[in-house]
Amino acid sequence: FLPALLYMLTVFGTFYSSDVSQAFMDCEKQLGLLLFPLIFCVIPLNFEKYKIPLLKAFGLTCALLILYLFFDAWQLIQYNKLPFSTILTPAFTNHNFSSPVELHATYFSMYISLSLAAYLYLLIYSKKRKERIFYSIICLILFSGLLQLASRSVFLATLLIINVSIPFFLLKGKMRKKFIFISACFSLIVIGLLATSRSLRTRYLTTLRQDLTLAGVPQNLSESRMRRWHYMGELIRQRPVLGYGSGTEVDLLKNNYFEHRLYNSFLHELNADNEYISLLLKNGIVGLFVYVFVLFLGFKYAIRYKDFFFFSFLLIISVVSISENILDVNKGIFFFSFFFSFFMKVISDQQLPSGPVTGITPAGLISRIRWAKD
Repeated sequence: FLPALLYMLTVFGTFYSSDVSQAFMDCEKQLGLLLFPLIFCVIPLNFEKYKIPLLKAFGLTCALLILYLFFDAWQLIQYNKLPFSTILTPAFTNHNFSSPVELHATYFSMYISLSLAAYLYLLIYSKKRKERIFYSIICLILFSGLLQLASRSVFLATLLIINVSIPFFLLKGKMRKKFIFISACFSLIVIGLLATSRSLRTRYLTTLRQDLTLAGVPQNLSESRMRRWHYMGELIRQRPVLGYGSGTEVDLLKNNYFEHRLYNSFLHELNADNEYISLLLKNGIVGLFVYVFVLFLGFKYAIRYKDFFFFSFLLIISVVSISENILDVNKGIFFFSFFFSFFMKVISDQQLPSGPVTGITPAGLISRIRWAKD
């Protein structure tokens, strides 16, 4: 029920909100944070049995969708008689790549990153040659789609999964050391290739540098995120403990943007683009503590019970929360609440005894005693 804590935080924020109608809309929007834990609690299924098939189906769906998007882009290039290298230009990357299916590039990248973690897991543990070839092809498709969508935060999270999660959770001894060396070289090669492409270099490196500067960017109509975050600090300092209440973020920031002449952000009614800062604005230090506490407990259980998928999922959430308000849009709320509740349910099903303890192994008994202590 950890995701439900975040829902109760939104409900609590309605009591002192200056925009109660919007606060109630936020409560309605975030119902998934409450409903998914309830659903997994009452369904009498062994979710551990369905974890791998679910992730395989989820990843295969993402791979097929990426193939469709590449096919759609290729048709446009052919129709306009453009060189194929055009696919790496801004016209076919990021939101322009995912626009045919109306999916936000960052959130689609989150789905792909988790899918890539699942298929890398299958690739490592598969012993059949045909399966390894199939899983390798799926991984290649997923990684290509990830590069094309050009979400910097998800790309960073994926590199962390490859370089940290896989060697820590899935490998041991010499294989771990060998993989760390290979994955580090692979990461450097990918970063080098990104630097050689002008459009991708602009998206991944140049715009990142612009986003992290406080000064205005010449010939750039958008304001940097760091500049917006800097001015948000003034609002946070006025109400640091409980914030301004649920549903107040956009109106607060619009006034703040206009006051500091951030007219592009004002006209587009941009939110904080940072889940941590968003919670500080709406629920203060209390809200930020609850969110960090939920993530911390998730990491704690993922590490304790060696759950590679859960740990990778939490890495994605934690990193993307720096650049997106994950809990303000359905595509983020459902992704977070479903998979967080699902992975925690799998862990609880593995550890809680379902009958008499006679006949179980000593290791199983120890794990159940450990869970009872928790």
